[in-house]
Amino acid sequence: MLGYIAIGIPCGILCDSIGLNAFQALLMSIVFYSGAGQFMIPNMYLAGAPMASIIASVSFVNTRQMLYSAYFAPFAANVSKRLAFFFAATVTDESYGVSAAKFQEGEWSIDRALMVNIFSQSSWALSNFIGVLLGSAIGIPLNIAAFAMTSIFICLLVTQKLTSANIVAAVVAMVGVYVCKLVGLSGPAILIGAVAGVVVAMIFCALRDKAAKRSAV
Repeated sequence: MLGYIAIGIPCGILCDSIGLNAFQALLMSIVFYSGAGQFMIPNMYLAGAPMASIIASVSFVNTRQMLYSAYFAPFAANVSKRLAFFFAATVTDESYGVSAAKFQEGEWSIDRALMVNIFSQSSWALSNFIGVLLGSAIGIPLNIAAFAMTSIFICLLVTQKLTSANIVAAVVAMVGVYVCKLVGLSGPAILIGAVAGVVVAMIFCALRDKAAKRSAV
């Protein structure tokens, strides 16, 4: 919950910069619970990206939520569909990490995991609300606010295992984003870079495994 305050307030400041009021930011945080997506919307809007590009980019980034829900499906097999729905609808990157670890340890339930999700979302939504109020009351450089989400991804990157596949994915993704910005594709740059990094890393792993099998023979 404290972590969401640190990034929720900057997100609210960005929302204020594109004309959203505090209640609109609060509502968006409740019905559209996606930290990365909510940062992308004002950043891409300020960059002049077309609405279709914003919708497509945010939608693609959020497809990872389906993978989170699919992972938890076996643990939700014996609960009501309504409970499973609300749990799946409120899972995010951070709460996924917490609940995934707890389910592996045992003595964890969908009810407890849902409470983690709800408390996390409440912290995020209120922080966005406060961020808009701060943004309209005091002048805070947008570059500082925009870097909050970037810093989150940097933290996620440096905490990954230092494997050859992860290195390939990270390098290709960064190069892909840089090239896209050079040719004027600032809007979908993150989307294209991320997809390129994953695809190249998968190809790298397949070729590496194939070479390992040949050497073993």
